[in-house]
Amino acid sequence: MRARKKKWAAGELCNNELLISEPRTRKGEWNAYFGNSNALRVEIGCGKGRFITETARCNPDINFVAVERERQVIISGLRRARELGIKNIGFVLADASELTEIFGENEIERLYINFCDPWPNKKKWAKRRLTHENFLNVYKPLLNGRLCFKTDNSELFDFSLGQFEKNGWAVENISIDLYAGQSNEAARDTMTEYEEKFFLSGVPIMSCEAYPNGGDKP
Repeated sequence: MRARKKKWAAGELCNNELLISEPRTRKGEWNAYFGNSNALRVEIGCGKGRFITETARCNPDINFVAVERERQVIISGLRRARELGIKNIGFVLADASELTEIFGENEIERLYINFCDPWPNKKKWAKRRLTHENFLNVYKPLLNGRLCFKTDNSELFDFSLGQFEKNGWAVENISIDLYAGQSNEAARDTMTEYEEKFFLSGVPIMSCEAYPNGGDKP
């Protein structure tokens, strides 16, 4: 479903300083951009930005970059971060395949992939999944920590676990129902919009953490 155009979108894209217009010039120099030596965490496909903005707000000593390829989607995150006055975040309009042009080797301490498109026709569309080995090969040289993955789609989750194993990634903290038995809704503060929807309707959330290089954890 296409995001509806918003009247304020053009102004937000033009005037919001959190949108990084030339992200490729920051490759390997993100600490300089943020003006500190804090760890860098990146979300691929930030959507409307609820997760990344709230996570950044709760962790002011960590730098965050939200990557999203759709202009009409990223604007919501941009406005949210601006209104909350969050300084330790930047937004990039790009596709996941372009990450090696934007980030340097071992520059990312944590990579988030939350509720990405499952591309249900595995035979035809598998290579478009953000956990396909082609994308894992993009992430691997950039990551000096872990990849955090969440989905509500069991087929995608099983596929992803298989791709991690096939490509030598160590996987831990596997959960097929992340919030089972939990009634405390405090965690909703940093849920994505989709995640909250699933949580409230009782849909199981599957998650795991994966490390490249066979679990050579920093």
